[in-house]
Amino acid sequence: MGGIEDKTGPMPVEMAGKVITCKAAVAWGPGLPLVIEEVRVDPPQKMEVRIKILFTSICHTDLSAWQGENEDQQVYPRIFGHEASGIVESVGEGVGDMKEGDHVVPIFNGECGDCVYCKCEKTNLCEKFRVNPFKSVMVNDGRSRFSTKHGEPIYHFLNTSTFSEYTVLDSACVVKVEPQVPLKKMTLLSCGVSTGVGAVWNSANVKAGSTVAIFGLGAVGLAVAEGARARGASKIIGVDINSEKFTKGKAMGITDFFNPKDVDKPVREKISEITGGGVDYSFECAGNLDVLREAFLSTHDVCPAFSHLHFHSPTLVL
Repeated sequence: MGGIEDKTGPMPVEMAGKVITCKAAVAWGPGLPLVIEEVRVDPPQKMEVRIKILFTSICHTDLSAWQGENEDQQVYPRIFGHEASGIVESVGEGVGDMKEGDHVVPIFNGECGDCVYCKCEKTNLCEKFRVNPFKSVMVNDGRSRFSTKHGEPIYHFLNTSTFSEYTVLDSACVVKVEPQVPLKKMTLLSCGVSTGVGAVWNSANVKAGSTVAIFGLGAVGLAVAEGARARGASKIIGVDINSEKFTKGKAMGITDFFNPKDVDKPVREKISEITGGGVDYSFECAGNLDVLREAFLSTHDVCPAFSHLHFHSPTLVL
């Protein structure tokens, strides 16, 4: 998908309102190889947008879903993918803020703007369009917009399904971007970058001059580093078992780095030594419960009773 030529001009008018036949990577079962094949994509219905995907990337969430790690999410056939960018091919009835040819980024965590959660400053988990890995159809009518050439339904994923040349989304799950912004660089804004930067700016509200620790320097962790640097953090500590990530991390604002394999004591103790008792903010970006405990204990003013802190994974809610 990332190799698709960037043809950002308007779509042919004759395609609007009609079924489009295109290529997509279809998952037919947990862990089975994705199959590139022809699929049918219906026109957008009321308050929906059909997008031509120009670039898409792969997130670990796609991998986990493809592997079928959660049985309740095993709906097949299905089109995965949720980090992408593209242009609007056509819009459905009622869509007034987007038009054919607009540059857009799909988002899996949409906002209607009207529900109690959208109007609350403490959350953006929309009642209607919040991220839901169990949902596999459109909100409007409970049906899929994808089908095989024989008319059998192919199901959606995370409100987006970007492993297809064309996809249909609720307009609440589409963000318009300026046309001069390179679409190839916008794909990570659908998930990894917005997750990391958003955690710094919105969730933690990191203050200038503060100290920050980041456990896991993948896309999300590096986005946290960039967000912390932009917020004026005085010390940004990166922790990862891959020392090569420090080079990239320094370019994103990381000032200190620890590889747990290369230190003679727990990382939290090393962090405490260079920060005078622990960091102001700690971000766990590896998705590991043991790492989460270490990240928590790396902050200052942690009660000694929590030195033996444990998390029970089936009941842990973040």
